[in-house]
Amino acid sequence: MSILKAIQDKLYALQDTKYRDFQGKLIPTIDPKTIIGVRTPDLRTLAKELAKQEDIGTFLDALPHTYFDENQLHAFILSELKDYGQCIQRINEFLPYIDNWATCDQLSPKAFKKHKTELLKEIKAWLKSDKTYTVRFAVGMLMQHYLDDDFNSAYPKLVAAIKSDEYYINMMRAWYFATALAKQYDAIIPYIEQKKLDLWTHSKAIQKAVESYRITPEQKEYLKTFRLPKSL
Repeated sequence: MSILKAIQDKLYALQDTKYRDFQGKLIPTIDPKTIIGVRTPDLRTLAKELAKQEDIGTFLDALPHTYFDENQLHAFILSELKDYGQCIQRINEFLPYIDNWATCDQLSPKAFKKHKTELLKEIKAWLKSDKTYTVRFAVGMLMQHYLDDDFNSAYPKLVAAIKSDEYYINMMRAWYFATALAKQYDAIIPYIEQKKLDLWTHSKAIQKAVESYRITPEQKEYLKTFRLPKSL
């Protein structure tokens, strides 16, 4: 039996039909028929097992995958890779095939943590992509890795400069600025005060920040004063 067939069999063995139906409602950009319905903890466990197999490259090469759950599994396997160079290569192969927010946001490579300098070059290239989820992934990586000790005021400028009509890009941009307000308030608040973001992202960023437990009550009240009429 090929590894591709073996993996599909394992996924179906872990199927939860109620979860499948639930996921179909949450991810409108994919065909519900491609969802097997494997819960995230089960996918993570399976990914850790498969990442150790010598022939896992056969599965990683088999793009595009047939099932949403295969894409999820692919993302989790890449997240387990320890070699940075191999990880980047595999991610660049995979990104053009990501077609939904869930797979995009599940991709969180452990190898990135020790390679922040090299990663920035990749992020800047991803930001220029014409693929929605490649840009979303780039913003997500800036949010995950560069809002703490590695923060630089040049990074939010990169996110603010993105011009897109894509909902899933702008939602991640709003999430970025809301998180940035929680972690780097003094550096980020001018983006709100001076209305440097498009109206929709500006409004969503404030909404998310006001909902965050990491923003102080005083900061929330101040942010509310910058609410604008809805653009959509």
